[in-house]
Amino acid sequence: MTERPDWDAEADVVVLGSGGAAMTAAIAAKDYGAPKVVILEKTGMVGGTTAMSGGMLWVPGNHHQIEAGIEEDDDDIVSYLDALAPGQLDPDTLMAFLESGPEMIRYFADKTPVRFTAFSDFPDYQPYVPGAKPNGGRSLDNEAFCFERLGNQATRVNPSKMAYPLRCSLMEAIRGSLDEAALAEREEHDYRGLGQALAGSLYLAVLDRGIPVEFEKRARKLVKDHQRIVGVVAEDASGRDYRIRARRGVVIATGGFEWNEDLVKAFLRGPLTGPVSVPENEGDGLLMAIEAGAKLGNMQNAFWMQSVLEFEPQHRNAKPNYLLGSDERARPGAILVNRKGMRFVNEAANYNALGKALHAFDGGSHTYANLPYWLIIDQRYRDKYQTFNTPPGGPVPSFMMQADTLEELAEIAGIDPNGLKTTVERFNRMVRRGRDEDFHRGETTYDNFYMWGDTDFEAPYRTLGAIDQAPFFAVKMEAGALGTAGGPKTNANAQVVDWNGDPIPGLYAAGNAMSAVLGEAYGGAGGTLGPGMTFGYIAGRHLGSHVPAAWSAVRVICAPE
Repeated sequence: MTERPDWDAEADVVVLGSGGAAMTAAIAAKDYGAPKVVILEKTGMVGGTTAMSGGMLWVPGNHHQIEAGIEEDDDDIVSYLDALAPGQLDPDTLMAFLESGPEMIRYFADKTPVRFTAFSDFPDYQPYVPGAKPNGGRSLDNEAFCFERLGNQATRVNPSKMAYPLRCSLMEAIRGSLDEAALAEREEHDYRGLGQALAGSLYLAVLDRGIPVEFEKRARKLVKDHQRIVGVVAEDASGRDYRIRARRGVVIATGGFEWNEDLVKAFLRGPLTGPVSVPENEGDGLLMAIEAGAKLGNMQNAFWMQSVLEFEPQHRNAKPNYLLGSDERARPGAILVNRKGMRFVNEAANYNALGKALHAFDGGSHTYANLPYWLIIDQRYRDKYQTFNTPPGGPVPSFMMQADTLEELAEIAGIDPNGLKTTVERFNRMVRRGRDEDFHRGETTYDNFYMWGDTDFEAPYRTLGAIDQAPFFAVKMEAGALGTAGGPKTNANAQVVDWNGDPIPGLYAAGNAMSAVLGEAYGGAGGTLGPGMTFGYIAGRHLGSHVPAAWSAVRVICAPE
């Protein structure tokens, strides 16, 4: 059945979503020649999960890296990524990332308010793998951005979810390199770092180009002319349809499906119990792509992250809020244990790799051996370090259990008491000997990185510390994720392809809404945003420089509700 919708609006390019990949696609489409670009945003805010994140980008070979004297070699990059995702890399899309990533970073520097700097000593996440940069260079940090430049639009940017000081870049926060006067000045003029800087500066680039953002417009259906996508039907806040024609194409950049319980159960390799992204990431783009006939890829994987359920506050739509747990487990005096009270992983390993350890399945008991799991710390730890959203020495948060002995703590938490006591005693002995004989924690540059400037512990074992000062504390952790990594497959132009590998005309994807170009690999800090925004740039560049043939009658493809 065909029908001709009564369009409410028209544009050359319609971008679905407003995270880093989406805004990059919109900006590039406009700059490369698309006269009218429109962003449809599901909520009343921009920035998506990008705004809530650390905001770093992993882009090998970027000009900041080269100018810092850190050389790069494509063979090294390919060797590194192939070791992390064996058999999963498509040569064409990988080459597109390697070529267009550095081009995107240069483009940002020349054409937008986005400002990156080389985090020259931030190591790749698996520094022991051939081709890695153990001393850094591939990850880029954001310079702090003045939100006064956004005027009354500053309140439109999603808030941060990071535990680092808001006024600092990540590099400044980790190094503690800003004095009180500098911080006060930034506070006065509303400078923000981390993902806030990235989302805010991208949003300014969107505003500078006159690209409208249609808020409270949830994309529901793709409109198709034979095989070509020619528009979108969205749902506004009142439930009415909003129909927009897309003369050149549509970019799906709506994030992943980690908040959709049915999709999570259907596709992921194991439980995902605590997503830390925006709660609107419910797979809207995935469902539309499936209906359009898209080939899917990498559906079993996510960008894993440890998290903690915070009882208050709650997200909009009454969804629970999960706190990131990326740093706490790596500091001296902290371990992770399963229900048997046993350690099961190097706690200082990168969050994505550690997340996979949670899916170890015990065929004997027919359970996930390491779920549930707990963070164990003592009073000395709490006196010295921030713990999730609680400052050093602060009140015990509601999600933290406390007891005077390890055995009592285990009983409260539901952990085997003898197992926990034995594990802590063994860990303390290894700490005194200066080596983690079980999991080799502290033996790579990445393991020790987050303890920058902590002079109480010397490298290479900066991350090891005894747990022996009562009272003791336990926090039940979640199998969380920054976002899912699967979705419609694309070609080197970010065009969504069908099951025959042919492009679906007029349909593009980027960010966590697409099948991750690096498969399950997570190269380093910014391992989601770097590739995701690169493909947003590729999609916008292609849409801006390519004008399709005329279209005729149209039909509506309905995505499942």
